[in-house]
Amino acid sequence: MAKPIFPCIWYDGQAKEAADFYCSIFSHARIVAENPPVVIFEISGKKIMGLNGGPMFKPNPSISFFIYCPTVAETSRVWDRLMEGGKALIPIGEYPWSKHYGWAQDKFGMTWQVMLNEENAPGQSLTPSLLFTGDQFGRAEEAIKFYTSLFDNSRADVVVPYPQGDANAGKVMFSEFYLNGHLFIAMDGPGVHDYTFGEGVSLVVECDTQEEIDHYWDAFTKAGEESMCGWCKDQFGLSWQVVPSMLGTLMSDPAKRQQVMEALLKMKKIDIQALRDAG
Repeated sequence: MAKPIFPCIWYDGQAKEAADFYCSIFSHARIVAENPPVVIFEISGKKIMGLNGGPMFKPNPSISFFIYCPTVAETSRVWDRLMEGGKALIPIGEYPWSKHYGWAQDKFGMTWQVMLNEENAPGQSLTPSLLFTGDQFGRAEEAIKFYTSLFDNSRADVVVPYPQGDANAGKVMFSEFYLNGHLFIAMDGPGVHDYTFGEGVSLVVECDTQEEIDHYWDAFTKAGEESMCGWCKDQFGLSWQVVPSMLGTLMSDPAKRQQVMEALLKMKKIDIQALRDAG
């Protein structure tokens, strides 16, 4: 089975606290692994990384998590918990697209779209959602085509444009697409927003070989930009981490962690053999 493409949330030393908070709210949630810089946890079977990166970056609503709940009571319960120390971006209530929906920003800055889904959801589920705003507004469909061409087992299932006569006609009102068999949502966000994609929430691609790393890194940076330690941005400004799948194992070994980190900090695109040699 293809590895998941999973989100990474940037925290200022609060990754474990945040993971504990989320695991107390959501069903089928647990902490899988942790070390000083990183906490790996799951919600509804979806892998998420919490990174203690410092104060430089923060999550914003350009990447949120859709949480589908099977009942009104469960939707309200999840909403109330996320609002502990958080705030409502869209208050929970009835809207044309849902009988019970709200968009919350929790006390750690992560945003969640909590939505009743009686018809299709046998239980709670989580789906990352990309919102294309500002200079990237109107590029959601282009991005979907790029991403689904890059990853195996990928396809666009639903692309719903704004209707004719609307000021945003032709732009993507809502879409669902799969990358490596894992579901994502993308939308164009009209209007004025003070946020766009950044390092606060990135997407992680784990690779088994150097050839895989080269493939994704070259595709993302061709019209994007390189950063450090396997981080880069694509042409839409979305942040990616292209990393070897064995990195977590190396970083979890106290005897090797320091040498591996020192080698990693010298790299832009990651060199797997150099990390093995350092460890």
